[in-house]
Amino acid sequence: MSAFFSKVQTCDVRQLGINPNHWYVAALSSEVTNKPINVVIWHQAIALYRDNTGKIHALEDRCPHRQVKLSHGRVVDSELECAYHGWRFNSSGECAAVPYLAANQKLPTCKIRHYPVKEQDGFIWLFPGNGEPCVEPLGLPEWEHLNYIASVAVINAHAHYSYLIENLMDMYHGHLHQDLQAWAEASLQDIHENDHRVDAHYIAQSYYKIDKIWSISQLFFPNLRKLHPEPLDVSYIYPHWVSSLGKDFKIYCLFCPVSQTQTKAYLVHFTSLNSFWRLHKLPVWFRRFVKNNLFGTAQKLLEGLIIQDVEMIEEEQQGYLHNPHRRNYELNRALVSVQRLMQSQVEHS
Repeated sequence: MSAFFSKVQTCDVRQLGINPNHWYVAALSSEVTNKPINVVIWHQAIALYRDNTGKIHALEDRCPHRQVKLSHGRVVDSELECAYHGWRFNSSGECAAVPYLAANQKLPTCKIRHYPVKEQDGFIWLFPGNGEPCVEPLGLPEWEHLNYIASVAVINAHAHYSYLIENLMDMYHGHLHQDLQAWAEASLQDIHENDHRVDAHYIAQSYYKIDKIWSISQLFFPNLRKLHPEPLDVSYIYPHWVSSLGKDFKIYCLFCPVSQTQTKAYLVHFTSLNSFWRLHKLPVWFRRFVKNNLFGTAQKLLEGLIIQDVEMIEEEQQGYLHNPHRRNYELNRALVSVQRLMQSQVEHS
């Protein structure tokens, strides 16, 4: 057991940075319009906006003229205009116009950083690393699939991202959620890990079974739920998290680490309609209508879970800040693998 504890203490994961050479989620697609917004990914302030064709761009959120935020400005002719003096910058970060430039003056040669961005599966993905990305964003195939109903909730925690991923990988913490939890009696079966992911396989007793037309009502009426065994698989696919409970539920947590003590993430829950074979024979327009109108069905449930988790995560962070040398006694082997992956990703970034 002492060797096990020593592995946990090999590095201080609460001080780890991130590997920037991955795609992180910066915002929901619906959050970004032609009015720029500010996002922060690991201490980097970034202005996100759409040009007049609807294409997404990401620039360092800093006007090099007076160092104010470009996200306070506006989009003009597909260029980002600073609110202070009206300097404009193109999507490459080059100064494109100065409204009071004299005839004998040249445009300033100052340039700010631009970031690779992709709009995919309802989210804006951003690559904060240097050079061209050699990896692809994590896919959410259920986002467009007509057999899945989506709900999205935002996590904002004043804590290091490691606390959140450990919370998500540790299925024994269902004890915290009581009636809000979708499973009970989780038991870790085995773990697989490599240099970019950790897969933990649990068996649990699920409260839900989505196989009848009224099954969705189980989300709201606890007395309709009946326990039955289901595989519960959770994966840390650096830097994001994926989980599935049987064939009925798929959940993603898409990370946007802000700093050593602040983490933002999007929790995306999918309820499967695959059991309703009659529904699949209906016209596509009707199925899309059903999918769109049921969007957010599980949001209140997710928000309830998040409130409870964030309270615990922030208490862990405060406990660490008050005494960073105090040792945790961890019994879940999956968390050792998760900490090892976080450390190796940062070391090889």
